[in-house]
Amino acid sequence: MRQALIVWGGWEGHEPEAGARVVKAMLEEEGFAVRVENTTAAFADPAIAELSLIVPIYTMSKLAKAEEANLTKAVESGVGLGGYHGGMGDAFRESTDYQFMCGGQWVAHPGNIIDYQVNIVRRDDPIMEGIEDFPYRSEQYYMHVDPSNEVLATTTFSGDHAPWIDGVVMPVVWKRRHGKGRVFYSSLGHVAKEFEVPQMRTILRRGLVWAAR
Repeated sequence: MRQALIVWGGWEGHEPEAGARVVKAMLEEEGFAVRVENTTAAFADPAIAELSLIVPIYTMSKLAKAEEANLTKAVESGVGLGGYHGGMGDAFRESTDYQFMCGGQWVAHPGNIIDYQVNIVRRDDPIMEGIEDFPYRSEQYYMHVDPSNEVLATTTFSGDHAPWIDGVVMPVVWKRRHGKGRVFYSSLGHVAKEFEVPQMRTILRRGLVWAAR
């Protein structure tokens, strides 16, 4: 049985504990044995190198150097990493090795909670199979992203809330490699209720399964 670890915490506005419960149930339905922790100390355990998947749900906060080193080493060795929104893409702002591994970092969400469109750009990818472009209401993440990411979905900024980014096309969903490990990220999922959006839930579920070794 594949083993997964979820580590939740940080800023409570992203409802990390509720999100962890949803993701745990999702992975258990996929046949994983799931352990849940709520401290970054879990990342320092050498045993994480034996896992199939690690899911951080930990907005902002700080990652100790030993925790960062052990986590990135585990992914480089082949452990999968997957996550969503600020729980992975706005975690540990001072940890550049972590950001290098994830392939991006949140920097803004102009307009806060708004309506926007998610555009599928890799319809041939199994993660996106059968999913069409869809409207979404949440924070539209503006991110600094790695050009080596394999982008699966994007969004286009209108400029209504920051005129200088009018027309900017921004990755929403991507996958990548970090050493031998697979990394998956979706910027959707500001609060746990967004898991009720079938496209958001399906994309994350498939992405996590893809990332797991």
